Amino acid sequence: MSAFEVVIGLEIHVQLNTKTKIFCNCATSFADRQNIHTCPVCLGLPGALPVLNKEAVKKAMMFGYAIEATVHRKSIFNRKNYFYPDLPKGYQISQFEVPIVENGHLMIDFDDGSQKRIGITRAHLEEDAGKNIHEGRHSLVDLNRAGTPLLEIVSEPDMRSADEAVRYLKKLHAIVRYLGISDANMQEGSFRCDVNVSIRPKGDEKLYTRVEIKNMNSFRFIHQAIGYEVERQIEAWEDGVYDEEVWQETRLFDPDKGETRSMRGKEESADYRYFPEPDLLPVILDEEMIEEAKQIPEMPDEKRARYVKDFGLREYDAAVITSEVEMARYFETMVEEGADPKEAAKWLTIELQGRLKGVAALESSPVTAKQLAAIVKRIADGTISGKAGKEVLDYLFEHEGADVDEAIEKLGLKQVSDDNAILALIDDVLAANAEKVEEYKGGKEKLFGFFVGQVMKASKGSANPGKVNQLLKERLNR
Repeated sequence: MSAFEVVIGLEIHVQLNTKTKIFCNCATSFADRQNIHTCPVCLGLPGALPVLNKEAVKKAMMFGYAIEATVHRKSIFNRKNYFYPDLPKGYQISQFEVPIVENGHLMIDFDDGSQKRIGITRAHLEEDAGKNIHEGRHSLVDLNRAGTPLLEIVSEPDMRSADEAVRYLKKLHAIVRYLGISDANMQEGSFRCDVNVSIRPKGDEKLYTRVEIKNMNSFRFIHQAIGYEVERQIEAWEDGVYDEEVWQETRLFDPDKGETRSMRGKEESADYRYFPEPDLLPVILDEEMIEEAKQIPEMPDEKRARYVKDFGLREYDAAVITSEVEMARYFETMVEEGADPKEAAKWLTIELQGRLKGVAALESSPVTAKQLAAIVKRIADGTISGKAGKEVLDYLFEHEGADVDEAIEKLGLKQVSDDNAILALIDDVLAANAEKVEEYKGGKEKLFGFFVGQVMKASKGSANPGKVNQLLKERLNR
């Protein structure tokens, strides 16, 4: 048992999915040819004036209401002064003194069904920088991304392990996607994270030196980076060199070596020389904007509670399905198509996800929600067995767009449910096993499974098992 407690706080940068940048009319399609989405404003040319994007404000407000935070009716922008090659103005327009969102929270979920409250200090609007591209001995700058609206979300230092940090990130990622305010694509950098890590002796309430790990965009790497940094700090403490080796700095994570390394000393707010942005008026929210921003969709926790109450799903299954907006939409389409909710949950989370794992994301699945619902319904109405349903699903993976009923016919999987046809098979089996019939009637009831197996074998697996059981019992008990 470690004698130390881990203290973790996260700063997440979310690129908002507006059509244009936060302070100009340039498109936010920064994946295009380098430096074509630029103008005097995002290039920081003298005399160019910023104009605030109303949609970015609205999306930030929606996030605030989703995390039950205070959404300030009046907020202001500041200049954050620092130099980077991909920041043309030499300063970033950001919110410092009065952010648009403050004092929110979310609940993280554990596998045993328990939850923990994580505080969110603030969420403020700012502009993104451009992108440096390093090629050999040369560095190039692409400013297509410069000026893209960012929502920076700062947590309280409430997390006590890498596991809690990743659960918080995944929950936040889900909320952003449910709201539709960002595609939150981690690989493309539209949802990235700075991790602040420190340690302290258990029972000590003091906050010790925190180290920042910059620009993380993978849940797995974040977990690894925290693990490495915690071990590094504990080792320094136990070796008596904590003050020499752990200092306030920014570090980078090397995924190949699985370690963090020093990047630069960490700036304090005074180093940025914040002052109010003179070219932008304070942001004043009117009643119409407030009412519009409050109309947020159903959030993951609400959806999960509804699935448990209305559909009778287990807490675990409901949590898995609602963890990603795509999965929740897929599930709801299946239910709308008439699939039993519990069976829909099982086939989605076990059968479909099992086949997709490591191959494709759900949104790229070759099997649609309507197709999977059709399989579930055909099992429910006795057209096919559960085993046959898996064969149909495999067939649909290989033949994208195929019709479920046509696949059943082509594969010869349709169950025989006609009473007379099944009774004929039963009579043949009983006649061929007269001695075992006498044994069964003499009290050896375990033989019932033998008779079921023989009938199914005679039908080549096409007989409806439910019908076989029912009719066989009636025959044997005459």
